[in-house]
Amino acid sequence: MEILSVFDPAFRPYGRILPGYDTAELLTAIEQIPLPEQGTAYRPGIECLEACGVFRELRERAYGGMPLQLGMCWGRNTKLNCLEYHRDSEINIGTHDFILLLARREEIGEDGVLDTAKVRAFRVPAGAVLEVYATTLHFAPCHVEAETGFRVAVGLPLGTNTEKPDITPQNGEDRMLWAKNKWLLAHPEAKQAALGAWIGLRGENIDLNK
Repeated sequence: MEILSVFDPAFRPYGRILPGYDTAELLTAIEQIPLPEQGTAYRPGIECLEACGVFRELRERAYGGMPLQLGMCWGRNTKLNCLEYHRDSEINIGTHDFILLLARREEIGEDGVLDTAKVRAFRVPAGAVLEVYATTLHFAPCHVEAETGFRVAVGLPLGTNTEKPDITPQNGEDRMLWAKNKWLLAHPEAKQAALGAWIGLRGENIDLNK
């Protein structure tokens, strides 16, 4: 699979780099959090990250004053497994280069299924503030080096990825709702599929190790 830079013109439909943010303090705080022994971990909001000065900058500037949470996804990963989207953009900031596997919401078929052949890979440089558009399907980052894994701060509107609303599905998108402000398409091989997530990915479960 070809891995392009987020500075390649092909990335423009998926997101953009936000200039003018000092991430040094945040990166230092992220580095203090140890990697899980295996797999990945995620927390929606982490106090020591939200204590960093850039958190207020992101809340006031990138999100125009909206309530924001700054959490983290970290660990080791090379596989697609799932794709998700939110109603709002997501901010990613990594301590090391990392890779995102991405597709577009409009590429989901009328049956609620996406062909994984449409997924593209993009490498994000360490320290950059990346905006992933609300129309972009994404999931856990992939590491570049297994030794260092990945540590990626994740900024989202407050409450995102917390407890799922109690709804009775009335349409196809409702069946994809997996958590608050989180719609999920799982590959049949993913653990989320076994837990009842919408099986919305058809084709190869992409593995960058291959």
